[in-house]
Amino acid sequence: MKAKFLLVLGLAATVSASLAVPVVAAEEVNLYSNRTPDLIAPFLNEFTKQTGIKVNIVHAATGMLERLQAEGRNTPADVVLTADVSRVDQLASAALLQPVKSALIDKNIPAHFRQHDGLWIALTSRARVAYIAKDRVMPGAIKTYEDLAKPEWKGKICTRSGKHEYNVGLLAAMIAEKGETAAEDWARGVKANLARKPQGNDRVQVKAIKDGVCDVAIVNTYYMGLMQTNNKEPEQKEWSNAVNIVFPTFDGKGTHVNVSAAGITKYSKNKDNAVKLLEFLASDLAQKMYAETNFEYPVKPGAEIAPLVKSWGSFTAQEINLETIAKNWGLASKIMDRVDFDS
Repeated sequence: MKAKFLLVLGLAATVSASLAVPVVAAEEVNLYSNRTPDLIAPFLNEFTKQTGIKVNIVHAATGMLERLQAEGRNTPADVVLTADVSRVDQLASAALLQPVKSALIDKNIPAHFRQHDGLWIALTSRARVAYIAKDRVMPGAIKTYEDLAKPEWKGKICTRSGKHEYNVGLLAAMIAEKGETAAEDWARGVKANLARKPQGNDRVQVKAIKDGVCDVAIVNTYYMGLMQTNNKEPEQKEWSNAVNIVFPTFDGKGTHVNVSAAGITKYSKNKDNAVKLLEFLASDLAQKMYAETNFEYPVKPGAEIAPLVKSWGSFTAQEINLETIAKNWGLASKIMDRVDFDS
């Protein structure tokens, strides 16, 4: 009887203790992103390793704005991460984001890489440049973006769709520098110089140079690194060996860069963890990882650039507030339609 009493007493104490100490759910943060999952996985894994906060990812290649609008207050999303400034700025304009308040972010991310109310921040940059055939084009032949519209390049340029965000962003930057009329003239000039109808992704344009279809391609810098280190598809190394990178400017005013960007959703349920994630992505470690893993340029001044990226050459970025480019986005898209760029 005594043994049974002690057993019951022990069970009661165990139950009481379990009721007194609630089970704590694992720390987490929910991310909506249209960036390729493989590109961002190393950073998110490192964040979890350092903080213990699990990142749940929803890959939203399209329709992020509509999804967040439909979900409203019930959205599970805490953070959005986009491949370009236009999409994150659309979310800000639709009142779907809230200000990011962080002294670390303000210190690490320059003002022209942040929305003025703190609704989004840039995380990485990629220069939109010219890849030229090593054996057919002299490195000094293209010095400005304006050169790409000159008649001597007729039938020699390849690019992806004019409506892709990378090309729309470049045209939006041209509008900021030159105005609408000059930007439209430029778009018409580049179209007149195309070797073929715009098609495929950036890497396909480099392949076209290797195949002799064109001599010049408009491509983001980081694709060079992705091709040079592609062991799964070694033919891409051959494509990269056929070209050099040159860094055009807007008449000496710097080279255009496009960015990946992030913000915190208006109805975030894990705001503290969301801020921690953005602070990590703006940290020295993550900025260095971007350079080494994705071959992108850090936006944090003084952050280390990967040796392979350095080997392509140096440039001065166009120092323009990204909000200006975002505001010109709609007009740039209309210009691409007016000149019928993709026909």
